[in-house]
Amino acid sequence: MSSTVPISSNNITAPTPQNTPLNQAPIALGLSRPTVPDINEDNEQDDSEDQPDLSGFQQQMLGMVQGKLAGLVGRSSGYIEALPIEVKLSVEALKGVQVKQNELQNQYKRECLELEKKYLALQTPLYERRNAIIAGQSAPTQAEIDAGEEYSIKDDDEYTHLPKGTKPSASGIPEFWLTALRNHPGIAELITERDVGALKHLIDIRIAYLDDAAADGKPGFKLLFSFSENEYFENITLEKTYVYQEEVGYSGDFVYDRAIGTEIKWKEDKDLTKEFEIKKQRNKNTNRTRLVRKAHPTESFFNFFTPPVPPAEDALENGDIEEEELDEIEEKLEVDYQIGEDLKEKIIPRAVDYFTGNALKYEMMDEDEDDFDEDDEDDDESGGAFDDDSDSDADVPARRRAPPKGRSGAPAGNANPEECKTQ
Repeated sequence: MSSTVPISSNNITAPTPQNTPLNQAPIALGLSRPTVPDINEDNEQDDSEDQPDLSGFQQQMLGMVQGKLAGLVGRSSGYIEALPIEVKLSVEALKGVQVKQNELQNQYKRECLELEKKYLALQTPLYERRNAIIAGQSAPTQAEIDAGEEYSIKDDDEYTHLPKGTKPSASGIPEFWLTALRNHPGIAELITERDVGALKHLIDIRIAYLDDAAADGKPGFKLLFSFSENEYFENITLEKTYVYQEEVGYSGDFVYDRAIGTEIKWKEDKDLTKEFEIKKQRNKNTNRTRLVRKAHPTESFFNFFTPPVPPAEDALENGDIEEEELDEIEEKLEVDYQIGEDLKEKIIPRAVDYFTGNALKYEMMDEDEDDFDEDDEDDDESGGAFDDDSDSDADVPARRRAPPKGRSGAPAGNANPEECKTQ
């Protein structure tokens, strides 16, 4: 499994659907984490009196060693080049055998994808039944309730039986999908308090596989978010499409090619991906003031439908993109692909477990959260002869911080890549 998300053939390529980790472990980076014995305060104090402080020197030497080691990565030892020509021919023959293996692996993954499509078709009536119960369109049957209680007893020894005698009714389950999404560790980080009102109108999430005519014949899938009529946007359905490359990647899995999101038709002043700010500006010459309304991008779950775009290969080859900016794009791609894969593999097929929170028992929780500091940049732009006289007249609403690179929750890559996954 890969530990990074390459973006292009030169430096980085898109992640595979089963292999999109959101953190880079030191071992994956080629580093080891040494262990040291515990040192109590008394010994530490005694040692410091007898020995000079070498911390600065050690840091400098460590930096030099790491730099030297990094420079050796990928360099040839000369062994292959020194092999006899007969052996080199055999090595080339092995590569030819590998080509045939790659072709079989590509065929295998294609057939697995067809199997996923087959079982999605079998599951569709169950998804429709689930939606009917959630929406209150149909009352649950006693057989469904009994099967559910049997499942609960098997999963929880302390489960308390529901009282008998109450007739099932088409009461529906309010805020089902909002609750399910907020119980997913990664997606919960994307949902701000401002998003809640719109997500209360989310009535269903489905998956559909791309047919051969879509996306230039490339395989992939789309996520469909269905909403009831609301005060925020005109769309009834928001889609997020993930397209795979035609050939499987080096790890033997499909490789993401790109993601495409629906353009949200926001109603006036309801765009949750922007914050509007009213500033008072004063004319330097006349001393007159005016009010200026400015929009700024802000964190929102609905940014999910505007996926990050990998940089063009020309820009990478020409070095037009700084390494720091490239790392930022890479991290955004990791998060975007991981969220899409978790919706496909976890939340949609096991929505009730996320609604109840039961799924959290099976998530590999990472309790060590990274600390992020948000730097606020002042807007120094002035409108003509006007200077900003005051800050925004409205307080910025509280919101959750952006998702950390080391997201809690089991990455999709934990599954065996050699197994045909069924929806």
